[in-house]
Amino acid sequence: MATISQSVLSSANAASVGTLIQIEDVHKYYDLGETRVHALRGVSTQIERGEFVAIMGASGSGKSTFMNIMGCLDKPTSGRYLLEGIEVSQLSKKELAVIRNRKIGFVFQGFNLLSRTTAQENVELPTLYAKITKEEGQKRAREALDLVGLGDRTQHFPSQLSGGQQQRVAIARALVNRPSILLADEPTGNLDSRTSVEIMEVFQKLNDDGLTIVLVTHENDIAQFAKRRIQFRDGKIRRDETVEKRPVAAEVLANMPTLED
Repeated sequence: MATISQSVLSSANAASVGTLIQIEDVHKYYDLGETRVHALRGVSTQIERGEFVAIMGASGSGKSTFMNIMGCLDKPTSGRYLLEGIEVSQLSKKELAVIRNRKIGFVFQGFNLLSRTTAQENVELPTLYAKITKEEGQKRAREALDLVGLGDRTQHFPSQLSGGQQQRVAIARALVNRPSILLADEPTGNLDSRTSVEIMEVFQKLNDDGLTIVLVTHENDIAQFAKRRIQFRDGKIRRDETVEKRPVAAEVLANMPTLED
C-alpha cells in the first residue's frame, strides 16, 4: 500500500472512540555488532483518549524505545501497535510519515526551533506538509500560539524568547496539525523548576480540553502532574498505576517563589 487514504483514516477514527493506542506483546531488538540488545520484552498496554500518561524509567529501561515506536519513529521487531485502529507496525516508511504528520505532535527536550524564523513561522512549518492552504496554516499557527499563551509573541525570534517561551512555541508547533496525541520526550529537561511547572500547567490545560498526552520523564516532580504513570525496567512494564490525587500545576505555581522573591 503506497498511501493511506482519507477514508481509511476517517474510518479508523470512527472505529476507535475510546482506545487511542493498543500495544500487544511488542518486542524490540537492536543488533550492535555481534551483540543483540533486547530493548523491549513483550510490552502490552493501551492508552485511552483523553489520558495524560507519564512514562518513567532509568536510562536503558526501554522507555525511549517505547516512545519511538509509539511515535512511529521506529518499528517493533515483533508484536502489534494500533493507533486509532490502524496497525502502524506494518506500515512502510512513507505511510509512517503520513501518520506522524497527521496524528502525532512531538515535543522534545531541545526546542528544535529555527533561529532565523519567527515564532509564528516556526509553528507554521508542519502545515507545509499538510493538505491545507497557506492562509489556513497561518490561522492555525496563530491559534496554537494563543493556546499556549504566546499570542503576543508571534513575530519574536527564538533569541528574543526565554527557554520556557521557546518550549511553548515548540508545543504550539506540535499542536498546529491538530494531532490525536501529543508525545513529549523530557520536555522540561532544559528548564528551571518554576518554568518546568509552567510547562506542566500548559500540558494540564491541553489535557483538560481533551488532548491525549504521553510524557517521557525521569523526574518524579514532573511525572506527578500526569493522571497515570507507567514505570519501565529492563524492557518491561513493571508498574502501571492511576494517580488518584495529583497536584494542579497552577496551584503549585501560585505557591512557588518568583525570580524577584
